[in-house]
Amino acid sequence: MSSGCWSPLPGMADLGPPEIRLWQRVEADARRILALYRVEELRTPILERTSLFQRAIGEETDVVQKEMFTFEDRGGRSLTLRPEGTAGAIRALCDVGAEAGSRVFYLGPMFRAERPQAGRRRQFHQLGVELLGPPAPEADAECIALMWRILSEWGLADARLRLHTRGTVADQPAVREGLRARLAEVRDALCEDCQRRLDRQPLRVLDCKQAGCQQLMAGLPALTTFLAEDSRRYLDRVATLLSSLQIEAMVDGRLVRGLDYYEHTIWEATHPALGAQDAIAGGGRYRIEAEGRVVEGVGFAIGLERVMMALQARGVAPPPDPAPAVWLVSVGDRATAENLVLAERLRSAGVPCGADWSGRSVKAQMRAAHKAGAVWAAVRGDEELAAGTCRLKHMASGEERTVAVDELAAVVSGPA
Repeated sequence: MSSGCWSPLPGMADLGPPEIRLWQRVEADARRILALYRVEELRTPILERTSLFQRAIGEETDVVQKEMFTFEDRGGRSLTLRPEGTAGAIRALCDVGAEAGSRVFYLGPMFRAERPQAGRRRQFHQLGVELLGPPAPEADAECIALMWRILSEWGLADARLRLHTRGTVADQPAVREGLRARLAEVRDALCEDCQRRLDRQPLRVLDCKQAGCQQLMAGLPALTTFLAEDSRRYLDRVATLLSSLQIEAMVDGRLVRGLDYYEHTIWEATHPALGAQDAIAGGGRYRIEAEGRVVEGVGFAIGLERVMMALQARGVAPPPDPAPAVWLVSVGDRATAENLVLAERLRSAGVPCGADWSGRSVKAQMRAAHKAGAVWAAVRGDEELAAGTCRLKHMASGEERTVAVDELAAVVSGPA
């Protein structure tokens, strides 16, 4: 069925075979690399208090203003489906008293109330990393190198990296006033949202997606114009370290990440196979006030739907369905019952095993074995049950032989 309750909501999608096998391969590759960097998994709830995101992300951000799925529970509490992973990860780390040096990753669904389009869903999936610690160009470079290694392992080494800085908290008044003064000259030409942002948070104007506003932004000076010398040196150091790691990064003076908790280094990775919506990953250094303490760290998130789109554009197909080593074929009801026991014995011995329990003919069961890609078919009826054997057929060559049931696992596990 394709309508009503039997179809997913707009902007959400089911994930199953065969495409899920590509997701699993991508996730397994990422986990292997994350282990090399001593980054451990953290699993947080998909539902949090709305105030968590308002405080961590920023009241004036588009995410909080327009994109969150927020509702009240029966107790009148305002709750939100997580729109990003950092806020919940920091909450969880603070809850257990984690200190600088904590290194975690998360992997799972996020939710934003956006208009669905290619590469932009209302439920989407991210792989994110959070490395806690005070500002250090070396830590930022390591974090970017980790992201780049994961993308490269997936076959996306041709991604492009843009790099910039938000400066420090102390830089922000000068940045706001500098931008406000320049943007006031073209205020009437800005969209309605940007006119509102200009008064409250002018940095948000740089992140506007409206074509008219983007053209106006092209005439503004780079943000580094308004930053202290120390902040500019910090950015230069990160760029130098990335060069030493043979990671090419373009310093983009107008790059702005749309969340208020960022300071110092910010970055975004794009991929040419994605078209207009080409961002595939992004991150930066952040400073978040949580429960009376300040948490500092650096992290990134990779959009997995975008990764899949880029891989598919490159012609990468899901891995094949793993074929069973042996398919049990039953002749009669007694053999069907006995093969159920045998199937569990084989699986306990590490042998992938398949069977058809529907009572169909031997011919139909052999067709099922062929369709599943089984290497062997083991046929048992009353005669084989009495003798403790099976008729073993090699599916590719058609060669048949009689094998003792006790030896079946060793035979089908060996060379075909």
